[in-house]
Amino acid sequence: MEKVIYALWREPRVTEEAFAATLRGELSRQLLALGARGLQVNVCDEAVAPAAALRQSQTQPPIGGAVSLWLDSANAQFRKPFDQAVAAVCSHMAAYVVSESVPIRNTRHPARPGERTEGFSQLAFLSVPPRLTPEAWLDIWHGHHTQVAIDTQDNFQYVQNFVVRPLTYGAPRYAAIVEECFPAAAMTDPQVFFDAPGDPEKFKRNLDTMMDSCSRFIDFDKIDVVPTSQYVMRQPAWEER
Repeated sequence: MEKVIYALWREPRVTEEAFAATLRGELSRQLLALGARGLQVNVCDEAVAPAAALRQSQTQPPIGGAVSLWLDSANAQFRKPFDQAVAAVCSHMAAYVVSESVPIRNTRHPARPGERTEGFSQLAFLSVPPRLTPEAWLDIWHGHHTQVAIDTQDNFQYVQNFVVRPLTYGAPRYAAIVEECFPAAAMTDPQVFFDAPGDPEKFKRNLDTMMDSCSRFIDFDKIDVVPTSQYVMRQPAWEER
């Protein structure tokens, strides 16, 4: 089974709420009917409006959401109907097959099929800086930064999606797509985000440690960060066994 992530851009004439409703409703029904083994929808909706200050948009127009599919095969001939269904509801999309690693599984607020997951889900689209080889970049991210992200933040889900290859023509050259779920209060309170509510010293220590680690493998003017609401429409088949 392979995981495919679609980054989506909405039509400007369509509101965020209408786009989110289409992804959760019409599109999800189509993708499940086509045989998706698992389906997750990440939408920019009213529930994450307080997190607007956390958004970073280097790609223009900004990314408007994402859909994750678990398929028996991501080969083009088998993926085509899924691509067509996704493309029909957005202005354009970019698809990637990824290798998924889950350093933190969501056991604090387990997702319920079709319902909004507690808190919010922050998506980060990463590229390899020119100063690093892909091998060095991956070593820093997985070998060092993973533990820093766990130790310095109040993230109750942490998913690292390493891009194996882009699947669609002209897709931005992202190297990874990161998913992290945080408590709702972290949308507006940095101390909650960095696991230091009411503790300024711990907050500064965690913030500095996190930023130092990020700067080793991320160019901050090349990253896209999108606060979203997460909807797990169907758990991947392997999680059901």
